[in-house]
Amino acid sequence: MSRPRSLWGIRRYWARCCGESSRRNRNDDLLARQGHSMPKRSSERPGRRLFVERDIERLREQLAKFQPFFSRRKTRSSLEEFDAAAERLLGRIFGEASELLETYAYAKLGEAAGLVNVPEEAQESGAHDVQRESLHQRKQVLESAIAELVELRPGAAARGSGGRSPLAGARVADYMSTDVRSIHKDASLKEAGRLFSKWKVGSLLVDDHRRYVGIITDTDLSRKGAGRGLDPNKTPVEVCMSKPVLSIEDSELLVAAIALMKAKGVRHLATTEDATIIGVLSVSDILRAYSELAGLDEEGAKE
Repeated sequence: MSRPRSLWGIRRYWARCCGESSRRNRNDDLLARQGHSMPKRSSERPGRRLFVERDIERLREQLAKFQPFFSRRKTRSSLEEFDAAAERLLGRIFGEASELLETYAYAKLGEAAGLVNVPEEAQESGAHDVQRESLHQRKQVLESAIAELVELRPGAAARGSGGRSPLAGARVADYMSTDVRSIHKDASLKEAGRLFSKWKVGSLLVDDHRRYVGIITDTDLSRKGAGRGLDPNKTPVEVCMSKPVLSIEDSELLVAAIALMKAKGVRHLATTEDATIIGVLSVSDILRAYSELAGLDEEGAKE
């Protein structure tokens, strides 16, 4: 699959927040992509149920093939082959321009953002943590896809959210990390790598002892640092950090944070209260929010 066009293509979520009519349009659009015409609602239920159940079963079968990658057991296919099959399946079910397909592509980036050219102890634990997080995010996307289809089952609206997105009404404050970690702009990339590993975080705010002047992520470290062949012992964080610090108020809706991430092409946002930085929101936090609000337990099943 080509590199995704944006961070989180979740365009249809906002339409779903507007009520049942939007949900019907979205459901009809999904079924139309699967090649089914839309007869009168009174006569479409058997076909709707058949195709939705078939797609749920296909996604569950694909998800079942994923567990060996977590345990590092030998598998018949490589992770790359699994990804290709998962993306083909998501594309067939939800459309090639779907938000879930784009999100899966971004989940894969965590693996590519391993810590390189940093201290050996950080490489060993940090790269492993990033890879495992990437695997976890892939799993969350597939679980969310199943939850999406479960909501399309006849009668799901009456039993559940009435077609509202699981993210509707969720606030940034509910899912952001309030443990603000920072590093001085003159610190070395080696030190940044050590702190990523020590604190098990994907981003650090960068300060100049007076204020925050930027943010550096594990992706910045690998792509801007190692990618340019910079010496991690001598290169300051300031060289590879992103600036200015993009932020969002903690009282804002999660969908507003998603829109900002998508517009700016970033995976982390500083969160503020009355213009003072009090936390960080990441793509991982949003994936966690979606899974929790969609009613998924740790094994990916509906509670």
